[in-house]
Amino acid sequence: MKSLLYVMLIAVVQIVCGSSFAQSYPTRPVRLILPFAPGGTADIIGRPLAQRMTEQLGHPVIVDNRGGAGGVVGAAVVAQASADGYTLLLGSSGALTISPNLGKIPYDPVTDFAPVGLVATSQFILVVHPSVAATSVKQLIELARGKPGTLRYGSAGNGNVGHLAGELFASMAKIEMVHVPYKGAGPMTTDLLGGQVELAFPGLSSLVPHVKAGKLRALGVTGSRRSEVLPDLPTLSEAGLPGYEAITFWGLLAPARVQRGIIDRLGSSVSAALKTAELRTAYVSTGNDPAASTPEEFAALIRNDIGKWGKIIKAASIKED
Repeated sequence: MKSLLYVMLIAVVQIVCGSSFAQSYPTRPVRLILPFAPGGTADIIGRPLAQRMTEQLGHPVIVDNRGGAGGVVGAAVVAQASADGYTLLLGSSGALTISPNLGKIPYDPVTDFAPVGLVATSQFILVVHPSVAATSVKQLIELARGKPGTLRYGSAGNGNVGHLAGELFASMAKIEMVHVPYKGAGPMTTDLLGGQVELAFPGLSSLVPHVKAGKLRALGVTGSRRSEVLPDLPTLSEAGLPGYEAITFWGLLAPARVQRGIIDRLGSSVSAALKTAELRTAYVSTGNDPAASTPEEFAALIRNDIGKWGKIIKAASIKED
């Protein structure tokens, strides 16, 4: 009986102390790991968020770029960090849902993190070279069915979301296309503009100037809703491929076992940040959509996307470079 009472007393003390710690959090600067080199989309999403979270938390949120292996290096840093809420990750689809399906990584995206919530989503745009005799998604599918294996689509690399978006499109449309991987978006765009590849699924904002200049023809966006950047352009689901959706997400995560009180505190700061006009403008102007969620909703999205992209990767026999 004494042993049982002792165990119960220890448990009560831990709960009380843990609750007190969560209520006082944070008491020092928080480090936000951006798992990519400076200057990319991670900075566009993460730096304004860190600034607004600093205002909400009352302590600095310091950005730390840790690039490498498509986000895996930075994610591993957070997965192995102390579960005290002072090291956070701005995680993306690549490191959390695609890389786990391509090869061995030093963390489990489901069990090694405590999701806080979504921050933003980015969709892609289906563009074709003007020489392609298709002005709609339905016409493109008909063209591909009439000439199986002749249409070439480029991507910024094997296994990236632009590649998987094309494989998902081909699978759902029941067509055959040839994937041409490039070492980055720059070389792919050059060949797309030159007609060496007929189509691609690049980031929405990156090729809008070429679309508006008539150098490329846009057929649709890959998200579940239209983009504020090109509001007259339909989604692929609207345009002839019902149910199609391919996006990349950005969300905040902590190491597993971080107390729920701290997760809720962080979630409140993110939610408040996403309501500010400055943050929303910064995101929308670069082709990103602000997106809030609960920890449970974010966790479900990660699990669902792991399964979704896993099926595509397996069916297309995609291997890690």
